Amino acid sequence: MNALITGAAGFIGSHLTEYLLDGGATVTGIDCFTDYYSRAIKEAHISSPRKRTGFRFVEAQIENIDLNSLLQRITHVFHLAAQPGVRRSWGRDFQIYTSCNIDTTQILLEACVNVPLERFVYASSSSVYGDDVAFPMKETARPQPISPYGVTKLAAEHLCKLYHINHKVPTVSLRYFTVYGPRQRPDMAFHRFIKAAITGNPITLYGSGTQTRDFTYITDTLSATAAAATQGVPGRVYNIGGGSRVSISHVLAMIARCTNRKLDIRCEPTEKGDMRDTYADTTLAETELNFKSTIELEEGIRAEHEWMLNSLSLI
Repeated sequence: MNALITGAAGFIGSHLTEYLLDGGATVTGIDCFTDYYSRAIKEAHISSPRKRTGFRFVEAQIENIDLNSLLQRITHVFHLAAQPGVRRSWGRDFQIYTSCNIDTTQILLEACVNVPLERFVYASSSSVYGDDVAFPMKETARPQPISPYGVTKLAAEHLCKLYHINHKVPTVSLRYFTVYGPRQRPDMAFHRFIKAAITGNPITLYGSGTQTRDFTYITDTLSATAAAATQGVPGRVYNIGGGSRVSISHVLAMIARCTNRKLDIRCEPTEKGDMRDTYADTTLAETELNFKSTIELEEGIRAEHEWMLNSLSLI
């Protein structure tokens, strides 16, 4: 495999880079180090791959690079680059989301039209579903996102489908359900909660804590993503979830046990665009990608806690 990974210095992208290198792939990574969070964190993520043979790193924005040259001899594209975050996607910042999540995806897909790729794997999100779907969420449900971020992720999914139908680009879209684990972004809930527990600071909880999520550990996400690159049916969308629906209050109790700390939880109103609940039906991924979630939630929380204890200078 000769892979191109966009967003290679991010949370999932850096893990995927190492995962593919460990499997014998050659990897070209692209990242433009947006200011969504500290560049130093991303530099730390990518420091180990930079030292390895078989890895090439390109610092650039996708729209400003010679993609025709970059895509030569590439067999697989993993498009993970995006502007993340539901809460920040409102108002003026929406233009950043349309540029990074929609425009960039179209530019990359267009560049792939005449490239003999085996797969183009797009990292989508459970945010595309919204609140008005049955549980567990099936890929056949009508997506009705309730955040601008979700709208842009769904639009990029549609572009992937269009380029498959009209130009035979072998796109596969993966709807990730709340990925967590070591290197998780600083704005994400588990990172914020565990950091507050470690430092003894208050935890800000948006909502009552009764809202639920389907959490997916990073290694399960990686195995599913790699499988999509070889077994995913072009044009198809797959849910990638942890297999259980857990309340945020239950998560906080787990974090208290894992950190052996009493948590100071302060509730704030629910933020606009936050989904009430998520729960993935992963039957299709199980059948076609041989996907199976293997990491229990408390085990994963302990692993993220351990990583954060060893990374206090960065978090």
